[in-house]
Amino acid sequence: MTVIRSVVTGTGSYLPERVLTNDELARMVDTSDEWIAQRTGIRQRHIAAEGETTATLATEAARRAMAAAGVTADDIDLIILATATPDNTFPATAVEVQARLGVLRGAAFDMQAVCSGFVYGVTTADSMLRTGLAKRALVIGAETFSRILDWTDRTTCVLFGDGAGAIVLEAQEGQGTTDDRGVLTSHLRSDGRHKEKLYVDGGPSSTGTVGHLRMEGREVFKFAVGAVTDVIEEAFKATGFNGDTIDWFVPHQANRRIIEGSAKKLDIDLSKVVITVDRHGNTSAASIPLAVDAAVKDGRIKKGDVVLLEAMGGGFTWGAVLVRW
Repeated sequence: MTVIRSVVTGTGSYLPERVLTNDELARMVDTSDEWIAQRTGIRQRHIAAEGETTATLATEAARRAMAAAGVTADDIDLIILATATPDNTFPATAVEVQARLGVLRGAAFDMQAVCSGFVYGVTTADSMLRTGLAKRALVIGAETFSRILDWTDRTTCVLFGDGAGAIVLEAQEGQGTTDDRGVLTSHLRSDGRHKEKLYVDGGPSSTGTVGHLRMEGREVFKFAVGAVTDVIEEAFKATGFNGDTIDWFVPHQANRRIIEGSAKKLDIDLSKVVITVDRHGNTSAASIPLAVDAAVKDGRIKKGDVVLLEAMGGGFTWGAVLVRW
């Protein structure tokens, strides 16, 4: 049986030039490199410069993904930008990226699921490609979380960074088996009862301000491992894969202890786990595509590999996508 699959044909990423180390943060708030690294695995993060915005980061990552895929603006007919830090309340930052890239066809819109945004974006693009609403999509995760941090709050300001990553997804024919290249299965969840555990205390309709990120770290940590394994087990059940038979696990890069705990619970060997949180910090919706691009560029992720993507974020939202490269 012939089916349409959403195949990854190119990846790209962009990080701001400014690097903020743990030692520098220790001069700003009561913390230390040892304290941050021991609890999170983070050593440094990138911070957007004045004049850099989510749109500029996203555009550069998209250009690099398009170059890797060998496509031009005329080939793209869908742009989904996952972000919790848009340039403006409206219009969607995706349409600004669309204009900067010179894409004149199809649709562009933002996806807001916080750290799960890229997984939600891939799932949405896959649905549109499979139903014929588009033929080739840019899925981008881009964030400037440095703009919504309270830099006096050591429990949150040490965790996050800025950056962008992107992939090109193309509709191609497959045989309807797990040997096909492309997205094989997707599973999304949310539970709004947990809003107060990870949120921004501002917004146009509530306070008329941008607000700052607020988090109950222990509660988020406790929820994360269970939620993550739930959707991954569903992805394994849907495809017949397991921790032994996948090639790579690319989780949301929030905290090394959460990543390692999830891998252990799922019997995924740590040698199969792509970890970039030490270099990038938590870049929310950008973290998975940044990690994917790093693993593609260093030769780990190769054509034909089975790659598991997973994320959990504010809301709470969480999800998993299994894709054959």
